[in-house]
Amino acid sequence: MTQVSDLWTLPPQDLNLLSNQVHIWRIYLDQSPTVLKLLEAILSEDEVQRADRFYFDTDRNRFVVARGCLRNILGRYLKVDPDGLKFRYTKYGKPDLIDRMNPDRLRFNVSHSQELALIAVTVNQDVGVDIEYIRDDLADDQIARRYFSKDESSAYLSLPESMRTETFFAIWTRKESYIKARGEGLSLPLNQFDVSIMPEAQEVELTTRPDPEEAFQWIIKAIYPGEGYMAAVTVKAHKLQLKYWKWMDDMVK
Repeated sequence: MTQVSDLWTLPPQDLNLLSNQVHIWRIYLDQSPTVLKLLEAILSEDEVQRADRFYFDTDRNRFVVARGCLRNILGRYLKVDPDGLKFRYTKYGKPDLIDRMNPDRLRFNVSHSQELALIAVTVNQDVGVDIEYIRDDLADDQIARRYFSKDESSAYLSLPESMRTETFFAIWTRKESYIKARGEGLSLPLNQFDVSIMPEAQEVELTTRPDPEEAFQWIIKAIYPGEGYMAAVTVKAHKLQLKYWKWMDDMVK
């Protein structure tokens, strides 16, 4: 397995996103007050209002950083001012750029957990990403029985206790990235498709029901964002190359 420290590198100044690529950005959400202020300044009024609904300052600030970095990153690809970007949302809440601001047909997805966020960016392909902070208290057998497919649940519950927590989050992030890529939210039942469960597998197998051919339209890959986290990305594509970029605070001015 590639070491996490070798995976994430600084992006080139001139970003070039090819049609078969997905760029994955890793962002540390706990930024300095100076960076926080710069990122908040490029948010829209409704985004600031959403941030202000958080009760705790830590949660508010992390939302500001995630949303500000999304604008910063998309602005870099499109070579436009990030504060001028305008978003629209599907009925399930998945964001997209309005057409006139997106001549390159960028598609993207965002996920954050604890102090890390991931942003996946591609060209004209449905994409979903999910990251989760690994917590023993959330890896619950009852949740597995309720939300995993029958095969996933059986395989998971057959594992030794010592393997279950990491495997739980491997399954969860892979399934979540798939439903986010499809853009249907939880209207797509989680028990209608299976993913391979072993955490160390980067290439994730997918089985879909009732149409087994649906699985061949998608690629799911595990991502290793750092110790204590699990993540996955799903793309509607037949071949795929991932690039792993780390966002740095000097990227916002």
